[in-house]
Amino acid sequence: MSLAVVYSRASQGIHAPLVSVEVHLSNGLPSLSIVGLADTEVRESKDRVRSAILNSRFDFPARRITINLAPADLPKQGARFDLAIAIGILVASGQVEAIELTNYEFIGELALTGELRSVMAVLPTALATRDAQRKLVLPCCNENEVHLIRDGHHFPANHLLDVCAHLNQSKPISASIQQETNNNAAGSDDMTDIKLQHHARRALEIAAAGNHSLLMIGPPGTGKTMLARRLPGILPQMTEDEALESAAVRSITGQDISTDNWLQRPFRAPHHTASAVALVGGGSQPRPGEISLAHHGVLFLDELAEFDRRVLEVLREPLESGNIIISRAARQAEFPARFQLVAAMNPCPCGYHGDPEGRCRCSRDQVLRYRSKISGPLLDRIDMHIEVPKLQPSRLHEQPQGESSEIIQLRVEHARQRQLDRAGCPNQLLSNQQLERYCSLAKRDSHLLEQAIERLGLSARAWHRILKLARTIADIDDSQDIQTQHLQEAIGYRRLDRAL
Repeated sequence: MSLAVVYSRASQGIHAPLVSVEVHLSNGLPSLSIVGLADTEVRESKDRVRSAILNSRFDFPARRITINLAPADLPKQGARFDLAIAIGILVASGQVEAIELTNYEFIGELALTGELRSVMAVLPTALATRDAQRKLVLPCCNENEVHLIRDGHHFPANHLLDVCAHLNQSKPISASIQQETNNNAAGSDDMTDIKLQHHARRALEIAAAGNHSLLMIGPPGTGKTMLARRLPGILPQMTEDEALESAAVRSITGQDISTDNWLQRPFRAPHHTASAVALVGGGSQPRPGEISLAHHGVLFLDELAEFDRRVLEVLREPLESGNIIISRAARQAEFPARFQLVAAMNPCPCGYHGDPEGRCRCSRDQVLRYRSKISGPLLDRIDMHIEVPKLQPSRLHEQPQGESSEIIQLRVEHARQRQLDRAGCPNQLLSNQQLERYCSLAKRDSHLLEQAIERLGLSARAWHRILKLARTIADIDDSQDIQTQHLQEAIGYRRLDRAL
């Protein structure tokens, strides 16, 4: 056979489109050419593949070799096609049997010795291969990622010779077996560590139950960061599909994925000097940013007012849509970004505005300028604004009192399950039609909300977010309908909509 077709996968955002590696041997002067919109790393694979084949004691065909990576309009980058190209050359030259070649897909970089090296974005490739009902041959270095997938057929190999022996059925490779994973998100951060701050604890529970965004305002050292870091511990356990989506984003960036913690919700806390590209992703070859790495988890922005205003504005669309599309001249990449935003900030430049001891010396104009760093449209998209006040020194010696994260998580999961049974999504994601159906108010409560909207000058978006928040509070209280006290509490969480 002088023609062979081998299957592999490209990396395009969180997706892994199929690539057919077509290898043709023809008469003519010895040469090797690669076509099909291949970048420099792919074109350089001919030198790696040649040395790997020779050092594996195979013959490299002294013929005209043409390699086509189809579809031709799909960009290909990286060394992930090395193994597929080498197998295609060996099959086309008759040195490896091709009986079940169509049932396999191959991915991996080749060393000059023929050893297989790890590549990035293996988990999306493994998921796509499973959906296509094929078997995946991959480097042993990437085996830990495919351990997460059920019902997949994955064959980790160390060397090109191992792959060839497997295809020739002389020495089959043992299939990778899914390992038991740890579904416990227990850690050292527990809600029992929080002293007092009962109002903030209550707000955190509501935010966790309905997937609502939260902004905490308070002077330095009042526990805002401690509260934020304990939010993942009270969120509902991730489903396996959610965990796979989150792990797939980390796989694209080359981060290690452990079976011990892959079911724990991610917590990302970028520094306030982070750029817009660092938050949303980008680059000539688009890569995910912090909002995608926080997919199905928490994005914590400490010192919110210290972020560049243009950087914060890039969060507006992902907060609404749950995904981010990065466009370049030659390509587009879409990444998921269904994150829960938690932010913290000081009330003024010095941090002590409203302190009863009179420590603040900021003028009203300074306070307004400081808070104006956060635009109205962004603030309008944050569901809850709460104050985290200073603790009295006389109470700092008290032992922490309050429920543990485990107990709070049980209530959160119960409330979240009510939402899923009712509408199939958390309250924060309710559509306008679902809002009218599940968040109806009594006549007097509707009048109360109208008065609050008019007095505070809120938008229609804020109207909807208050209703969703009230629905979550009712779910925590196991109430079928939204009561007046639920609505009043929801309105009370619009702290920054009030004048100074």
